[in-house]
Amino acid sequence: MAKPVKIMETVLRDGHQSLCATRMRIEDMLPQLEALDKIGYQAIEAWGGATFDTCLRFLDEDPWERLDTLKKHLKTPIQMLLRGQNLLGYNHYSNDVVEKFVAKASQHGVGVFRIFDALNDVRNLKVAISAALKAPEHPHVQGCLVYTISPYHTNEKFVELAKELKDMGCHSVCIKDMSGLLKPYVAEDLVKKLKAGLGEDFPVELHTHCTSGFGHATYLKAVEAGVDIIDCALSPFACDTSQPCTETMVAMLEGTERDTKLDRGAMTPIAKHFLAVKKKIINEFGLKGYFDVNPNVLDFQIPGGMLSNLANQLKEAGMEDKYQDLLDEMPRVRKDLGYPPLVTPSSQIVGTMATFNVMSGERYKMVPKEFKDLARGKFGRTPLPIDHDFLTKTLGIPESDIIEDCSVEDAKAETFDQFKKELTDKGFLNPTDEDVLSYALFPQVAEEFFKKHYQQVTAYKR
Repeated sequence: MAKPVKIMETVLRDGHQSLCATRMRIEDMLPQLEALDKIGYQAIEAWGGATFDTCLRFLDEDPWERLDTLKKHLKTPIQMLLRGQNLLGYNHYSNDVVEKFVAKASQHGVGVFRIFDALNDVRNLKVAISAALKAPEHPHVQGCLVYTISPYHTNEKFVELAKELKDMGCHSVCIKDMSGLLKPYVAEDLVKKLKAGLGEDFPVELHTHCTSGFGHATYLKAVEAGVDIIDCALSPFACDTSQPCTETMVAMLEGTERDTKLDRGAMTPIAKHFLAVKKKIINEFGLKGYFDVNPNVLDFQIPGGMLSNLANQLKEAGMEDKYQDLLDEMPRVRKDLGYPPLVTPSSQIVGTMATFNVMSGERYKMVPKEFKDLARGKFGRTPLPIDHDFLTKTLGIPESDIIEDCSVEDAKAETFDQFKKELTDKGFLNPTDEDVLSYALFPQVAEEFFKKHYQQVTAYKR
């Protein structure tokens, strides 16, 4: 007998990250937390991704305190998005920093860890997955298949990756389609193959965006193929570059054998609240607040949140007319780099390199350090090997700097105790573990936050 489809709600994280630059405050969430809790979602995504950085940098909030507040009001599991060895920053961190962060996040209320690596390199997932599995709170641990399209990536390859994640102890897998590239019939085939390869009872979740226009159709075909959970956003923060709409999917499946059994009527007052929140955020921060569907994302593959940033970079440089050139250059740079999926941090690195190429009028004339690090293997193994001459001649990377095992580099990274000493040496005495972790991820941003919130920096107190 077919089971009801479960829904993971993204309005408190990816919904506003995709449409409103992650600018929703905890005060905007509080009035509806109890109502959201009663809906019956599988989980509510409310932490991780860009929320941590944005809390500190733009919203004057402590992300750890936000998580505590969410936990007080939600019995539904709180889900976070974690970038494996990257955590929530843009570098790889030492194993002890990763382990400490995961343990603290679990203690503060994360009930579902969705863990991914931008290159689908499982070596970058092992430490975070292991730490989450060891947490005394017994959170659900989900591994990701970062979905992309290339000559290398096939549904069969994604099934192989899913089997590795299951063998590593993951309780479920998620197809993470961050750019809305997954076509409906390809989704149907992938879900069927995952179910055949992992076992019918092993949970498979699907995450997509509506950037290409496929979203709701892709979910429908995946549901027909047996997917267990779909990620949706309530209507004010749905569609365009965000997830398919929660209310739409609930209505679409009503009366079928996969009926979600959720009360769509109960969602209406919650959606009305968040529509007002969306309008407020757009006005306060001067955001566009909506994005056009663009089927050409199938070619340039840039996640929705990046498109506006790249356009702004060109505008500031007085080169708005080069926007299409930039979209054309992205696939070429990605090919040179061995076809990495474009998701944080690889999307930013490839996007910046393509922007430099277009703005300078000469390819690889200016090459950022992060691009060289990704090319030489510091972030892990690219899907296809990078041409040796491209590495050594075009990018000028010495043979001795090419890395075969990224985990060896991670072992050289700054440790938790080193970050703690840095913080205390700057006058922030007796920092909590949470403050040290905030500093480890975003040193300059966290330092400014601490200066603002502690009157006497040398007599650092809560």
